[in-house]
Amino acid sequence: MPVSLAMLIHAMLLVGPSALHAHFFALEAILLFVVALMSIESVRHLYRSAVEHLTTKHDLGKLARYDPLTGLANRLLVRESFLTRATSCRFDQQIALHYLDLDGFKAINDQFGHPVGDVMLAQVAQRLVATVRGDDVVGRLGGDEFVVLQPSVQHQDQAELLARRIIRQLSDPYQINGTDMRISVSIGIALAPVHGFDLDRLMQCADGALYRSKAKGKAQVHFCEIIDAEGGRAVA
Repeated sequence: MPVSLAMLIHAMLLVGPSALHAHFFALEAILLFVVALMSIESVRHLYRSAVEHLTTKHDLGKLARYDPLTGLANRLLVRESFLTRATSCRFDQQIALHYLDLDGFKAINDQFGHPVGDVMLAQVAQRLVATVRGDDVVGRLGGDEFVVLQPSVQHQDQAELLARRIIRQLSDPYQINGTDMRISVSIGIALAPVHGFDLDRLMQCADGALYRSKAKGKAQVHFCEIIDAEGGRAVA
């Protein structure tokens, strides 16, 4: 653009015998100006394309790691979060994995329909996020199953306190479409590294503890059981 402007000024200053050169300078200036405009438009188009590509990539990355209904972490992000915290876990600290299953949710879903069930799941997610600490991770595994990763645990009592706080919060009434509804939650807990550092085995162990919580009544919490070297069963 500056070159085009300079050439136009130079052409305007040429008079007399140099008039023909002035026309050439003016023509070159116009051509340069057109090329500059086309270049600017190309850069703008490339910029918009790059922004759209990055936005789409970000959105796809988010969809791949977050549950679309509740906005909570999905299985993939839960796994990544666990691995990150496991690698930075101090020797005197543990990671508590809380495996949650809602009590009475199926009856509400069947009676009032899936849209109401979806609203309840979204409210459950909001309560969970409001109950845990900032460093904790809340995820939805699917259906009415959730998981909470609680790092920096020094004693299992801390995990039990959080579990009972979650039970209290999720057991409060829900008001949906002007109707009060009640559910509760059963929880099974596994501790890393007490029960290992393999997430799949921890989930399986916590699921077994959850099954015992369900079997012994609603709104219960139980810890994972471990097998000792002699084949006996001991409660963590």
